[in-house]
Order: sequence, then structure tokens, then C-alpha cells
Amino acid sequence: MSSTSPQHDKGFAKEAVEQLGWFGAHKFLFLRRISQLTLLSLFAIGPLFGLWLLKGNLSSSLLLDTIPLSDPLVTLQVLFAGHWPELSLLIGAAIIIASYALLGGRVFCSWVCPVNIITDLASWCRRKLALPRTSEMPRNLRYYLLALVLVLPILTGFTVWEWLNPVPIVYRAVLFGAGSGLWILAMIFLLDTFVVERAWCSHLCPTGALFSLIGKVSPLKINAVHAEKCNNCMDCFTVCPERQVLKPVLKKNSTQTMVLDSDCTLCGRCIDVCAPRVFQINNRFNTHSSNRIPLKVENNT
Repeated sequence: MSSTSPQHDKGFAKEAVEQLGWFGAHKFLFLRRISQLTLLSLFAIGPLFGLWLLKGNLSSSLLLDTIPLSDPLVTLQVLFAGHWPELSLLIGAAIIIASYALLGGRVFCSWVCPVNIITDLASWCRRKLALPRTSEMPRNLRYYLLALVLVLPILTGFTVWEWLNPVPIVYRAVLFGAGSGLWILAMIFLLDTFVVERAWCSHLCPTGALFSLIGKVSPLKINAVHAEKCNNCMDCFTVCPERQVLKPVLKKNSTQTMVLDSDCTLCGRCIDVCAPRVFQINNRFNTHSSNRIPLKVENNT
């Protein structure tokens, strides 16, 4: 696929829609929106109706008034700021780390994070406007930003990143009508739409960088189990938020089927838009489908 000429939205996933129906070609996208909005609703019904299924926010919360859940990045910032967190915060962070190590770290980015709705909208706008793909920013930049986020508390004694973190900004805006940080969300949308495609989630977000590290041990992976059926439509590359993770399994003469790169968000959109049904979500340790017929797909992305 050319790096300068995007596929126009008019023809995008057309074959998948024709063969699978609209829902079949958008199933994972639909399920992810349900997941994101359901979680937001669980936090909202507490202050609105007094039913506290989830109390707090994504930084620190209490499930059913019993089980602590904490953002590992927030916990690390508190530690590096020189403050020993409460035991509940440490337990909550451990629960989250264990959960995402099992499910795949960046599942958070595609199935939980509300900012993903904004960045997906920006990606949709790019396709609708047929904007050319711009040169990508270094993907390692988010890891440098993660390091900066952890160094700042050491230097200042404060969890500086939480003043700018767009995730709690979304929750404060939706749950409490606080609009002071909405300019950050607007900047992310404009950056992703008009400057660099998927700039925030794929290149900058330190939270995503941490969850990518956590997800390195995850057993759940995208598997190109029917790669021999690939028809070179390239729709999976068009829609994938981390398209570089698909290259090892779709390049010419590759014998690798599993997308092993932990940057994969397991969003399932490659499964949605693929009419030949090349992809599945599988256990990486299941070697039953590890043999494959080498593809004729050229790696020209």
C-alpha cells in the first residue's frame, strides 16, 4: 500500500460489508464501543443514581465497594514522587497488571480507554477526507514520554502527568461537566486528523506504552490462521491503528502466523474488514495452526 495515497472510504471494506453484512464488518468496533460506554456508565450511575457499582475513576476505583482497581502508571508516579501509596492502591495496581498481562496490555487502549473514541473518529475523518498519509513519528517516542512521566515526580514531588492525562479529562467532562481540559482532547483530534495519523495512540501516549510492556507476556494474539486466503485488498492495513504489527505475518514468504508485537491493541478491526476471514484471536501457545502456506503479499507499506 502506498504511504502517500490512502484508500478512499467509499471503497473501504466494501467486500467485507457485501459478504458479511454491515454488522459482520463492524462487529468488533460495535463491541468495543459497548465496552467503553458501559464502563463509563458504571462510573456515572454512582453520582447520578446512588448505585455505586464502580466508585472513583480509571485512575483509582473500587468495584462493588470491595475490590480496589488502580492505574499502574498513577501508582508508579505516586511511588516516584516519594509517597508510599495505601495498600489498596498497590493491590489495585497489581490486579490491573495481572488482568492486562493475561488479556493483552493494549486491550486497555481499544476496549476501555475513552480517548480511543476520539482517535477512531479522527481516523474515520481522514478516510472520508481522503487525506494523504504523512510521515510517521518515531514509535519509540511514547516510551521516552513514559520515562519522562516517571522522572517528573522524582524532580517535582507531584504526579505531574495527571494534570494533562486526557483519560481522566474525559471522565471529568462527562461525569461532572468539567470542561477545563477539553482543549487537550481537541488538540488530540486535530493532531490525529490533520497532522499525523494515529499520532496520539500509536506514537505519544505514555499510558499505552506502559500497557504495551505489560502485554508482552499475554497469551491472546491476533493470528493470520487463514493467510493463504488473503486477496491483497489491504483493508486490514488501512484500518489497523498499529499497522506495523501486521507486516511480519503478511509479508512475502513469511512463515509467522501470530502477531506477536505487544503494540497490537487486539481491537479486532482486521478481523472485521477482512472478507476472506484471514484473522482470528487465538492463544499464542496453541501451535495447532502454526504451519502456513507462504503468502504472495508484498510488503510495500
